[in-house]
Amino acid sequence: MTSYGYFLSCEQYGPHELVDQARRAEAAGFERLWISDHFHPWLDEQGQSPFVWSVVGALSQVTTLPISTAVTCPTIRVHPAIVAQAAATAAVQTEGRFVLGVGSGEALNEHVLGDRWPPVAERLEMLAEAVEVIRALHGGGMVNHRGRYYRVEDARLYTVPERPVPIYVSGFGPQAATLAGRIGDGYCGVSPDASLVQTFRDAGGGAAPAQAGTKVCWAGSVDEGIDTAHRLWPNDALPGQLAQTLPRPQDFADATGLVDRDATAATFSCGPDVDAHVGQLAAYADAGYDEVYVQQIGPDHDDFFAAYRNEVLPALRAR
Repeated sequence: MTSYGYFLSCEQYGPHELVDQARRAEAAGFERLWISDHFHPWLDEQGQSPFVWSVVGALSQVTTLPISTAVTCPTIRVHPAIVAQAAATAAVQTEGRFVLGVGSGEALNEHVLGDRWPPVAERLEMLAEAVEVIRALHGGGMVNHRGRYYRVEDARLYTVPERPVPIYVSGFGPQAATLAGRIGDGYCGVSPDASLVQTFRDAGGGAAPAQAGTKVCWAGSVDEGIDTAHRLWPNDALPGQLAQTLPRPQDFADATGLVDRDATAATFSCGPDVDAHVGQLAAYADAGYDEVYVQQIGPDHDDFFAAYRNEVLPALRAR
């Protein structure tokens, strides 16, 4: 049976707001938390980008919900050995309720140290090796690794959880979904595409968990919701590989001139129609996802959490 979680957006909210939303999500009946890991927001208008590991530490003290990063890139900006330490500590803090979601990243976040931005195939190779390094360190022993992309010398993690941290791998296309099935303990997606879930399962994922995130804009009216979503998240409707290749928030702002208001309206459920919200999340459940996470774009969190507690989540669970 599909479970429903809340998606904490580090691109749009500061650390105090994220902690408050996590508390409110648990009180409203959400069962899990997703949290994004960014150096930059997609757009200056979104306006935030706190360090995810600091926020995860704070979350561990205020909620008992499981937490997944969605997703961390362990290949360029942060060495996989450091990601391994951060994830191990998070798992200890949450008493085993932490999942490390990883992906091949975006130039938006990974170019900031001046490193070359590799092509897709190379990024996936780097990701596979990074996961190998992380798993080795999570074993708690001394690790020496000399691979194609990474070196680790005489490294050992002393703070490790009782059980290895589950590592879920994101995939937005068949190549990445295949890699997720081959190396992941689970799969992360963002579209209600049953073929990607099946690709993951056929490539070795089997019955492992598949989780996905989506966004809505609960608001007093449809027009108000569309206006807010179009101002804050038009980048979600950008075509092709732009989300992976554009390096600056300003570049995304320029590119979103291609996204009109109708495209935004087609991307998100906007306004107070409970059936529309139920339908958007149900599409992910019908595509085969085991966990579905929803982010509230707009500022009206009071009505969002009340509506989801009283109407949306009960309707989803009754399907």
